[in-house]
Amino acid sequence: MPPSTPLAPTTIDRPLIDRLLAGADTTTVVHVAPNALAQAGAIVATRFPDRTPVIVADETTWELAGQAVQAELQEAGLSPASAIVFPGHPPLRATYDHVTTIVTRLSALAQASPDRPLLPIAVGSGTLNDLTKRAVHELGLPYAVVGTAASMDGYTASGAALVVDGVKQTVPCPAPDIVIADVAILAAAPRTMTAAGYGDLAGKVTAGADWLLADAVGVEPLLPDIWDIVQGPLPALIGQPDRVAAGSPAAIDQLFLGLIVTGLAIQVAGSTRPASGSEHQFSHLWEMRGLEFGGEVVSHGFKVGLGTIVSSALYAELLDAIDRDGIDIDRALARYPDAAGIEQRILAAHDHPALIAKAREECLAKHLAPAQLRERLELLQAAWPTLSVRLRDQLPGPNAISDLLTRAGAPTTPEEIGLTRAQLRASYAAAQQIRRRYTVYDLALELGLLDELVDRLFAPGGYWAR
Repeated sequence: MPPSTPLAPTTIDRPLIDRLLAGADTTTVVHVAPNALAQAGAIVATRFPDRTPVIVADETTWELAGQAVQAELQEAGLSPASAIVFPGHPPLRATYDHVTTIVTRLSALAQASPDRPLLPIAVGSGTLNDLTKRAVHELGLPYAVVGTAASMDGYTASGAALVVDGVKQTVPCPAPDIVIADVAILAAAPRTMTAAGYGDLAGKVTAGADWLLADAVGVEPLLPDIWDIVQGPLPALIGQPDRVAAGSPAAIDQLFLGLIVTGLAIQVAGSTRPASGSEHQFSHLWEMRGLEFGGEVVSHGFKVGLGTIVSSALYAELLDAIDRDGIDIDRALARYPDAAGIEQRILAAHDHPALIAKAREECLAKHLAPAQLRERLELLQAAWPTLSVRLRDQLPGPNAISDLLTRAGAPTTPEEIGLTRAQLRASYAAAQQIRRRYTVYDLALELGLLDELVDRLFAPGGYWAR
């Protein structure tokens, strides 16, 4: 990791990007600027002069940016191959059959020109990037991406979120070598896509709180440099939702760079911990269950944004409960479910065989023996006076987060993404089970309070009863 700066950054600037690139596993070039597409050919020619570029796009992104990039590649003397262009409608989904299609098409192009290796270039946002990312991983190729919307933080993140055997999961693959984005194109993207990116970035609030928890109880140490880089600019980046919603190029430039920095932080940290916590477990749960609303897949960022409210509401109840009643270790040990109890909770929360199997795997990996739980809660008890202050400073509360998301144009109620209140209520227990990452859901379960706190949230006067 490059040396830390004396103070946490409050804006995303070129030196900060360069710091992260110096420690990133894969990404070497990030070029985000007005008229950035005009530089695409020169950037690719400098980095990969001996490869044949091949664009992967859909009809919409091909018209929006792909044709311009193809022309710049030709102008740079790179002789790009014919583009792989998916239909624009219905919207492309992140299913593994599309990965197979890209692998097949790229393999055919490679066989037709065996003396010059390929450089795939994804032109689009989340789905196209993830499909291309996984396809090139299977072929052992580097790739570049031309982003067309500030819609998620996966551009520079390792791994791809795909539907495999009917279940949404993150599959391993490296991040792109090159990221290019034209600020004018980002600012002109559909407002729903930009709002989704805002929701994904807002999720770093609860992801940060979960990291503080995990560090305090010895599960996953906090990395100060990475913490500062992600959390330092966050209040300013999510503090201008009205400008984001209005399509301000300057605000969307910072939003996109914030998402890029988060992905780079994942590369440097070697973990998604800097970017993903309990709010993503909510999103992952509903992605695994194939959540649709009005016949359309609900965007990742919208689910993450709502998940941020879901988690922050639980945090508010938990903080008040501990500050009021303290940490009763003996009561927690008596309430903590054994292996049979965990199995009962899993079967009560899931009905899909693949999800049940996944929940068993993850829950067993993080289940504690009584002595281990006592040791963890003793650590928590000792850390609580300081930790509670840090958590309250980190978390603005569910009402404040809801207000920010509303102003950005993102949904803030379960009904807006096709969920009932009953489904939302059940999601608290189910989300705790699908990832082994330590979050507020795990702490609440270990304290014997998860079900009780969820009941309060949905009882008269509770956050979700409003």
